[in-house]
Amino acid sequence: MAFIKKAANKPQDAGLQARQKLGWWQAYRFLMLRRFTQLSIILMFLSGPFWNVWILKGNYSASMLFDIIPLTDPLITAESLATGYLPEWTTILGALMIVACYGLLASKVFCGWVCPLNMVTDLAAWLRRKLVIRQSAKLPRYLRYILLAVILAGSALSGTLLWEWINPVAAFGRVFLFGLGATGWLILAVFLFDLFVVEHGWCGHLCPIGAIYGLIGAQSLVRVKVVDRTRCDRCMDCYNVCPESQVLRLPLHGKAEDSTMVLSKDCISCGRCIDVCAENVFAFGLRFEKQLPVKNI
Repeated sequence: MAFIKKAANKPQDAGLQARQKLGWWQAYRFLMLRRFTQLSIILMFLSGPFWNVWILKGNYSASMLFDIIPLTDPLITAESLATGYLPEWTTILGALMIVACYGLLASKVFCGWVCPLNMVTDLAAWLRRKLVIRQSAKLPRYLRYILLAVILAGSALSGTLLWEWINPVAAFGRVFLFGLGATGWLILAVFLFDLFVVEHGWCGHLCPIGAIYGLIGAQSLVRVKVVDRTRCDRCMDCYNVCPESQVLRLPLHGKAEDSTMVLSKDCISCGRCIDVCAENVFAFGLRFEKQLPVKNI
């Protein structure tokens, strides 16, 4: 085992050494790119109502790109099929396009790079670290998959799109057009839940949208990888910022024969572990690229 250079950093100091050693942009580049992507998509929805330039027409559940290409949330499509109602062919085509895109691209890339609610949950996680709010409750991470099954079964039994009554992602999208109104409480509830009840509670434990994108992207191509395990100095910064920190254990601390790719379907491909690592332990790579022999640390 390699010599451990220093004690683990405090959660509130995550990324400090990366900023000092590598510079501000290097320590935040993927976070900034994600925010740019998320805000750009919001502006695409707003361009029509505000400037009469329709790039994306609709919402996060169903939309049209340039009024030509349909894009449909796979969960709402699955709910529709569960009710026994066959959606229009454009709805099915839009869902298939989304499945193909996210299935090939990267694990849960919708959650990390597109979903507007991610900005809310990231803010709650950042405040937890800065205010040193300790974990107050625990939930099993598989609960989101149970909730997904319950939603589909409930839609089948009720004949309604059950999830759309309380979908906070769709509610967040409506905020920019109609204001907080009656849906603001959903966003506030998610924020407070993540801040005071369960760390990364919504995205990491409950969100059925994330669950379905996890299944879709389980075999996706782009993955976070551990470049060299021996570089790790056990500072714990990557664990402190990762919303799904359990996915790092095997690639970073597994046996020599274990893959150094983060192959878990729960990884949201956010790149924060890459950002905050002062030793450049992590990088993005392709899941099928040849790996060099690794040593345990």
